[in-house]
Amino acid sequence: MADESNAPQHPPEVLRNYALVADGERGALIGPDGDVAWMCAPRWDSDAVFSGLLGGAGAFSVCPVDRGFVASGWYLEGSLVWRSRWQMDVGVIECDSTLAFPGSGERVVFLRRIRAIGAPARVRITLDVRAGFGRHAMTGLSTRDGVRTGRSGQVHFRYTGAPTARRRPEGGLVQVLELEAGQEHDLVLELSEGELDGPVPDADTAWAGSLHAWRQEVPSMDHTVAPRDARQSYAVLRGMTSASGAMVAAATTSLPEHVNQQRNYDYRYAWVRDQCFAGQAVAACGPYPLLDSALRFISARILADGEELRPAYTVAGDDVPDEQDLDLPGYPGAPARIGNHANRQHQLDAFGEALLLYAAGARHQRLQPEHWEAVEVCIRVVEKRWRLPEAGIWELEDRDWTHSKLICVAGLRTLASHVPGPEAARWIALAEEIMAEVSATSLHPSGRWQRNPEDPRVDASLLRPALRGAVSPADPRTVATLQAVREELTEQGYLYRFRHDERELSRSEGAFLLCGFDMALALAQQGDRTEAMRWFERNRCACGSPGLFTEEYGVQERQLRGNLPQAFVHAAMLEAAATLAVDGDSTDNAPGSRTLSGPRQRLEETG
Repeated sequence: MADESNAPQHPPEVLRNYALVADGERGALIGPDGDVAWMCAPRWDSDAVFSGLLGGAGAFSVCPVDRGFVASGWYLEGSLVWRSRWQMDVGVIECDSTLAFPGSGERVVFLRRIRAIGAPARVRITLDVRAGFGRHAMTGLSTRDGVRTGRSGQVHFRYTGAPTARRRPEGGLVQVLELEAGQEHDLVLELSEGELDGPVPDADTAWAGSLHAWRQEVPSMDHTVAPRDARQSYAVLRGMTSASGAMVAAATTSLPEHVNQQRNYDYRYAWVRDQCFAGQAVAACGPYPLLDSALRFISARILADGEELRPAYTVAGDDVPDEQDLDLPGYPGAPARIGNHANRQHQLDAFGEALLLYAAGARHQRLQPEHWEAVEVCIRVVEKRWRLPEAGIWELEDRDWTHSKLICVAGLRTLASHVPGPEAARWIALAEEIMAEVSATSLHPSGRWQRNPEDPRVDASLLRPALRGAVSPADPRTVATLQAVREELTEQGYLYRFRHDERELSRSEGAFLLCGFDMALALAQQGDRTEAMRWFERNRCACGSPGLFTEEYGVQERQLRGNLPQAFVHAAMLEAAATLAVDGDSTDNAPGSRTLSGPRQRLEETG
């Protein structure tokens, strides 16, 4: 092995180039050059130890020394094991990267396995742990039996596989690894806020355990119209779900939805609404464990906080901190910040989505006594607060948002179908009362739903009430709303949330991928399977080569916008893939009464 002190620099990439590795308790983004551009440790909402994505310090990179290569990569199917591949002039270099799965809440185990294929290879390996979003350099470095240990702020690390790495003048460790053709080499990085005692992990054992766990956790999804992508979306959702049951909305913070418009937020927390979306999506496929995770976390929060339910929590169930700026350059086009202002909002639709989640759980016989207790809390809150202004699905100013009330109607009606008797009659009566008020105040003169009594604009979120059972697919209000959304909010097969002003839709924000998959579902519900599949295929292609979705998509630039990956978009893709595999006319099926088709109905995947 030979050493070199000058490590390559890795400026931020377009988002479509990044892959995610995650173990449920935290995640890391890996760039095409093999650099870890972002990782918070030891938990999702901890300070970053590698923050190059936002212009900060820190590095854990594996990259060919010779710059004449073409980079590519893919996930080992049904997992978050990322295989980087670099085609050289002669030969190939590969590096498999993963976080040991399932993860521990106290300790990160980052595994990287490098191999030379067809020819000898030279790879530069750099480690520079910088806790506190880059503030803390590595200190206390020591070596024993080839294992390097040290600290960065409060974070302890232990590093195996680079015993001859040398200190760089600017900080960190670097070495050049020389491999013969066919040779493999393992790196193991451990991170913890406590002392790292005990035996060093054996790389072979850790790899075998992680691969086995992914095979056990991720179902085949062969009953969907896109098995490979559906399976990968399930893997993403699993990788973003903690042992507590909480699923973070995204792995990152501050990635802009639109350049220089201050719409860059911290999504490293568990949103109640998003997790309900994910639970319902999983239920559309089968009674898989992520449905139980959603039921467990959402019920715990509802029972603890009742009508004071927050829109989002940390994965430990704690309050999300207030928004504050970071002293970092930020991703190009937006300042860096942590925390989220939604922590102080009330969002009525979250209770309606929770009722829909419980209905999905009832359909699969997954509800326990504590879940029914949470149901009663939700209904009491809806009874008390449905007339009050609230922030709504898009987390805007407090208004009487039509979508929120109709989603509560959907939740009440759908859950009542699983509970015959006086209780169901009470829920249906409440649903009818809310529906009568919304019909009187929020119906546009054209016959469609409008955003709220004072705002006559159409909103893509108003497709969802019919999808969830608030009104019939054949109801004139459903048909008129779908028509208005298609006429006013679509561009090139993508859908925008609402029209902000008189500008072109794309000048205000990117297309909203959640809404694009909702359009596919709405068209399928109307019996137009061909057009539904067009929308499904168009929107599932709005990702980079790793197959990760962000919240928004820049149609003109064909670029991802917002935090990465956005869990509820993966959930929407998963649900659409399952729903579009339904045999027969979907308009005849009540929500949840899905019969999944066999292979003869499945469309071949396109890549």
